[in-house]
Amino acid sequence: MQPTRPGRPDPRAQAQQAQLAASLAGAVDLAAVKARSEAAARAQAAPPPSPAAPAGAPGSAVVDVSEATFQAEVLDRSFQVPVVLDLWAEWCGPCKQLSPVLERLAAEGGGSWVLAKVDVDANPALAQGLRVQGIPAVKAVWQGQLVAEFTGAIPEEQARQFVTELVRATTGGAVPGTGAADDGEAEDPRLDAAEAALERGDLGAAEAAYQSILDAEPDHPVAGLALRQVQLFRRADEAGPDALVAADDAPDDVAAQARAADFLLGTGDVEGAFGRLLDVVRRTAGEDRDQARRHLVELFGVVGDQDPRVAAARRQLTLALY
Repeated sequence: MQPTRPGRPDPRAQAQQAQLAASLAGAVDLAAVKARSEAAARAQAAPPPSPAAPAGAPGSAVVDVSEATFQAEVLDRSFQVPVVLDLWAEWCGPCKQLSPVLERLAAEGGGSWVLAKVDVDANPALAQGLRVQGIPAVKAVWQGQLVAEFTGAIPEEQARQFVTELVRATTGGAVPGTGAADDGEAEDPRLDAAEAALERGDLGAAEAAYQSILDAEPDHPVAGLALRQVQLFRRADEAGPDALVAADDAPDDVAAQARAADFLLGTGDVEGAFGRLLDVVRRTAGEDRDQARRHLVELFGVVGDQDPRVAAARRQLTLALY
């Protein structure tokens, strides 16, 4: 899910941190990165990536990343532009085929995305935290979350398609600092009360604040999505982990599957939430199928159409229905 506004607290992040997040000890947990709002603020204050900077240096379009610089050069930077992780090792032959291709594409990107190179032998904790099973491994990070990945060397045409679709789905190709991305989304002081409630972990107050904005301005560009996100997290919190057990015990209960999907999405398992409802759509018919479809589409709206996982799930839903 994408934050509602660059550089401001995100209902998903705040609620997740306050209510549901459980970070993986000793690992880089990209599904529930602690203090995402602080990372966004740091990114907003930092200069944008520069294709003119020497390759490998901090702030360039191609940067070497270690455990010490991962926060700044990957997580924080991903609130400005998408970051593509290239996980490699000196002994890996296919890595030597893929890495130059990615470096060339990053240079061509002109700062619209960053290639972050990670030597897995020199940074074993990062490799473990990122759950690297084999190399070369490529993982895309956007606003603190993994949004796409592949393993193995692929032809340049496929690599180009991967980064093109990633940039299109996230920033649309805008380069930070050029004015192309934000033609001045004005600050709205009415959002401050909702965001303060999120920081306290008070989902009820946040929901009421966003609803108040929508009552006065039904087409508000931020409050609608934020309200849907907060409502999702309230449902997820109410469902709790027992929702998974209940759903597994009653596979034909569509309402139970929907509650389980809410809980999974609330804890950051986007693919798990979508997959559970897609399974229901595939094996049911009539009203049950339509109920599962409607709930899945609602979750698409919570995550946001700009997320590549939504596009992939929409394709699977179309195949399941037709």
